[in-house]
Amino acid sequence: MLKRRQFLKSAGTFALGGLMIPRRALANLFTGTMTHPVGLQLYTMNAVIDQDVPGTLEKVAAIGYRELESAFSAKGAFYGYTPKAFSALTRQYGLSWISHHVLGAPFQFPPNGKMPLDKQGKPVHFPPMMNLKDNGPELVDEAAAGGLSWLVCATTPIGSLDEIQASIRVLNRSGELARKAGIQLAYHNHFMEFRPVQGKIPYDLLLHGLDPDLVKMELDIAWATKGGADPVKLFRENPGRFPLWHVKDISADMNTLEPVGKGVVNFKRIFANARIAGMQHFFVEHDHPPHPFASITTSYQYLKALQV
Repeated sequence: MLKRRQFLKSAGTFALGGLMIPRRALANLFTGTMTHPVGLQLYTMNAVIDQDVPGTLEKVAAIGYRELESAFSAKGAFYGYTPKAFSALTRQYGLSWISHHVLGAPFQFPPNGKMPLDKQGKPVHFPPMMNLKDNGPELVDEAAAGGLSWLVCATTPIGSLDEIQASIRVLNRSGELARKAGIQLAYHNHFMEFRPVQGKIPYDLLLHGLDPDLVKMELDIAWATKGGADPVKLFRENPGRFPLWHVKDISADMNTLEPVGKGVVNFKRIFANARIAGMQHFFVEHDHPPHPFASITTSYQYLKALQV
């Protein structure tokens, strides 16, 4: 029988209660700690990143971030780079590119009606974007070319029960495609998923209809809070289904997104339930901050003080 140290050294993952836990997290279980590298969703940096992609990544790494989740920008899906080239660029700065956001199905963009702004306050216009419904194989191939472990549906139509069921079919089918490429698909929420549609809560329908092996959940904590949901309650009712988080804060009136620690979200309570959630990676995000680098610095310092 392998001794504990030999096992930790040789095992890449370990199954605990049906969850696949990365080696680093497994070691933390034995020591009683839950420390994770702090990740950043690069959508936070959309006002500045296209002007200087290498410089932005260098500053992000200098603040202390170690993992990245990418999104679309005015230069396209990978900030003007191929997936392979962007992956190589992130490694130059000691960053691990974990995940990428894509659309589930075509619909009006942006979903909240607010276009991101550049440093001059002008709207940023994005090029046409592929989506999982029409371009699933291409999106999976791009993620595989970048060496990604995760592909995340950023948003998809949920305005009616028919749209919700159609999105569930698209996501389950896409999850199967992703799994064949060695990639895990996940679904990211906004607040609309927690508001009734024809008498039903879309997020409940998604949790029920999505295959839990094919499609995991990336919980956006601030949007869930705005929608009236309790993240910890979601974790406890659906253990292991939330391996990715967007760590985002929001004001008391639920109208303004804030740097982490500057709003009303109780992150200490939420991180205390990371194990039952099955959390593996989390990404700080602040949609359209007026001062992106100041925002992500404040968020990073708060999370390190919290010792997440």
